[in-house]
Amino acid sequence: MERFVPLLVLGCLCVSRVTADGLLPPVNVTVRAVKANSAVVKWDIPEGDPVIGFAITQQKKDVRMLRFIQEVNTTTRSCALWDLEEETDYIVHVQSISMSGTSPQSEALRFRTPKEAETQASKSKDEVTMEEVGQTTQLRAGELIIIVVVLIMWAGVIALFCRQYDIIKDNEPNNNKDKAKNSSECSTPEHPTGGLLRSKFPKNNNNNNRMPSVNIIEV
Repeated sequence: MERFVPLLVLGCLCVSRVTADGLLPPVNVTVRAVKANSAVVKWDIPEGDPVIGFAITQQKKDVRMLRFIQEVNTTTRSCALWDLEEETDYIVHVQSISMSGTSPQSEALRFRTPKEAETQASKSKDEVTMEEVGQTTQLRAGELIIIVVVLIMWAGVIALFCRQYDIIKDNEPNNNKDKAKNSSECSTPEHPTGGLLRSKFPKNNNNNNRMPSVNIIEV
């Protein structure tokens, strides 16, 4: 609920309220996110107070008019102020609301809104910073992908080399066996180093006639 209350009696600012006995005012009242046309007010509640809502009075400095914001059935500890004017001083008070009434006002909180141009410049700077962060994240992700691909390629090369080495190592005993087998086949009991036997001509009963014979030797 929002009410604008013009006050014209002796230039005094006042709002009619029922004050609750023993209810303390909010503490640690601060203003955050101040822009040219908006701001956020935050506060804390003393421990143990049965608070069910809050009330905020917003006033321009040296102006006889204020804005009254009230909200109940909430545990919110902040409130957004809107429709502010740039380069303007404001005064804010916060009150706690209980079932029996409202607390006294908190200490006056004063703040000034900046120029619209300053707000835009700050926003642009934040956007550039976020873009730079995003680009840095993308670069890091690309570098990680390249590193992973290179490691996978190296792992594949090493695995292929080990496989070829095992195949060559397994073939070496077979080659030695083949060489030994070929060497044994080329040798004979009479000629271990291999070769052809000379042709033998058996003697006939007749000393004068000798019949040549050929012995076939398997090599």
